[in-house]
Amino acid sequence: MSRILITTTSNVPGHDIQETFGLVRGQSIRTRDVFKDFVEWLRNLVGSDLDHYVKMMAEAREQALDRMCDHALQLGANAIIGVRFENSRVAAGSAEMLVYGTAVRIEPPPGPGTRSAE
Repeated sequence: MSRILITTTSNVPGHDIQETFGLVRGQSIRTRDVFKDFVEWLRNLVGSDLDHYVKMMAEAREQALDRMCDHALQLGANAIIGVRFENSRVAAGSAEMLVYGTAVRIEPPPGPGTRSAE
């Protein structure tokens, strides 16, 4: 996969936005595992970190990011600005991770000694 810059800011310092492609998004919906839920419930009783849920949400976040990047690359973007994450409960035992931003093509500004088209 080609490399794409992702930022939560509305611009990229040292770069000019050449083209804006619009909204891109990626989402992932994960469900819980009944056996692992029981183990996590037991761990919760003693105040332990709920590793299974942390891992599940991290995987959902990465999958959503990958899908957003694929969407941006299909449009011809090399960066995504203004990236935001949201998560929500979809149904009992499942959660959605949504990530979205604005796909753009960025380039460094012309350096000294270069002429712009007039």
